[in-house]
Amino acid sequence: MICLIAGSTWWLLGPALTLAWDHSVEKIRWEEDYRVVDDRLVLVEARVQGSGAGMEPPPHARYADGWWRYAGTVPPLERLTLANSDFTPDYQLCLAGLCQPLARYLGRHRGPVALTPC
Repeated sequence: MICLIAGSTWWLLGPALTLAWDHSVEKIRWEEDYRVVDDRLVLVEARVQGSGAGMEPPPHARYADGWWRYAGTVPPLERLTLANSDFTPDYQLCLAGLCQPLARYLGRHRGPVALTPC
């Protein structure tokens, strides 16, 4: 299972999720699919709807249906820390196809939060 952690509060999310956001400068959608394998978060696939401002897809990405898609290239993670700031658009957590803003879980909490296997 994947947990969302903010301070001393935990939310049990599910065995897999999509982390989605819009780039603060380019306003381009980015999505990453994660699942838990051997007590680590594994980036299964990432997608981006364009490029620019440091969002260039890697050379092995393939363009299809308006998205650059590619397999994850980072090693499995113990924790994925997310900035949670008033100065950037909110992340969305997508579970079983339903996307909700991070604020739905956190309320007014500001500051870093983490996704971690639990």
